[in-house]
Amino acid sequence: MLFQSILGQNFIKKHLTTSVDRKRVAHAQLFIGTSGSGVLPCAIAYAQYLICSNTQGENTGGSTSCNLKFDHLAHPDLHFAYPVATTDSIKSHPVSDNFAKEWRSFIEQNPYGSLYDWHQHIGIEKKQGKIGVDEAHDIVKKLSLKSYEGGFKLMIIWMADKMNSAASNKLLKLIEEPPQKTVFILIAENEDLILDTIKSRCQVLRFPPLAAEALETALINEHNCNAAEAKKLAIKAHGDYNLAMHLLDHSSDEEEFENWFVSWVRTAFKARGNKKSIIDLISWSESIASKGRETQKNFLGYCEDFFRQAMLLNYGAEDLVYLQPVTQFELAKFAPFIHGNNIESLIEELQTAAYHIERNGNAKIILTDLSIKLTRLLHTKA
Repeated sequence: MLFQSILGQNFIKKHLTTSVDRKRVAHAQLFIGTSGSGVLPCAIAYAQYLICSNTQGENTGGSTSCNLKFDHLAHPDLHFAYPVATTDSIKSHPVSDNFAKEWRSFIEQNPYGSLYDWHQHIGIEKKQGKIGVDEAHDIVKKLSLKSYEGGFKLMIIWMADKMNSAASNKLLKLIEEPPQKTVFILIAENEDLILDTIKSRCQVLRFPPLAAEALETALINEHNCNAAEAKKLAIKAHGDYNLAMHLLDHSSDEEEFENWFVSWVRTAFKARGNKKSIIDLISWSESIASKGRETQKNFLGYCEDFFRQAMLLNYGAEDLVYLQPVTQFELAKFAPFIHGNNIESLIEELQTAAYHIERNGNAKIILTDLSIKLTRLLHTKA
């Protein structure tokens, strides 16, 4: 993977290649950033630069056969670990090697893909993938072997914040004192979920969101998007290329999320002193609870964005409002109900609900509780 094919992040790309050129490669590194900021493609390009002895700040000039293997993600000294779960074909003890073919196709199709996209790709969108102790055993076994080409071995752990405590503790000693010429790259979106004992042993590199200009250019050049649409999507994506592509494709999820949201807030408005509406809110919660947990978390994130857009419109920041409902829901009429006295509580309740769903809480109870709180918060006076 060529560094020049990766959007933006020029400072980080320069830092990575320079560290190799100066032979100052940390044995354990933690890359923090969203999938859409290009963390995974940067990690792969960095691994290629290191293993193939490339030069001049680009993945050229080194071993031709090595670079060819990387083009197919088939180099024997490059290893991956990522969240997985049981499927119809993998009944128990799932590990990354069981999904190697799917992983390669996933990266080939969209190296900026999110964890939710990965779950959909392997058909576990109603489950939560994790990196468990079975995976940790596999990692220890792989890295105990000699390097295939006599150089560096590199282990990329994607979404390391999904690694459970048993796996983290199993890998702790190996990350602290890996075999010679062995490098760990841990990729995470939420560094707070990484054990402090692991984080303290890693060199941390944070990836900022991509510049809107970089997203806009990519949408125009790579996806034939017109300039006006590209500018709108680049702002809406908040520096996330994966989100920008989803928005460009008019993801059916977003239209469905809008229908769920509109139904939810309309029922919540009527629920004050209305017993039937409370029953309708419970029914709504049951309906959303029947979806996969990742879908539920993505929907709650969508709700956060919707409320923020309404508040911006309420306070006259029209230039920052990109949301255009596809239903007959009028954002301008809804906006006055979202203001400084309730926006913080709304966001906090949504984030708390997402946190509890992430922790395998009962979705029906969590969403019902959230719905009842929404009825009170929407009627808070400005």
